[in-house]
Amino acid sequence: MLTHKLRVGEIVQLSPSFSRNAPGGSYEVIKQLPENCGEFEYRIKSMNERRERVVPESKLRKSHSSHHT
Repeated sequence: MLTHKLRVGEIVQLSPSFSRNAPGGSYEVIKQLPENCGEFEYRIKSMNERRERVVPESKLRKSHSSHHT
């Protein structure tokens, strides 16, 4: 059975190929969404903008700088 690879609250990076309109930097996973076309989706929010985005799991990767100092 498929499971989500990312958890709510986790800090991730968005693949540059996803959207040229998306700002770079870190995003926080806001919500795990159901599977769509064979992969899970997530609602994410950038630290640099107000709007949220829905992104497939394949376009996200865990951030190595997810520890807050």
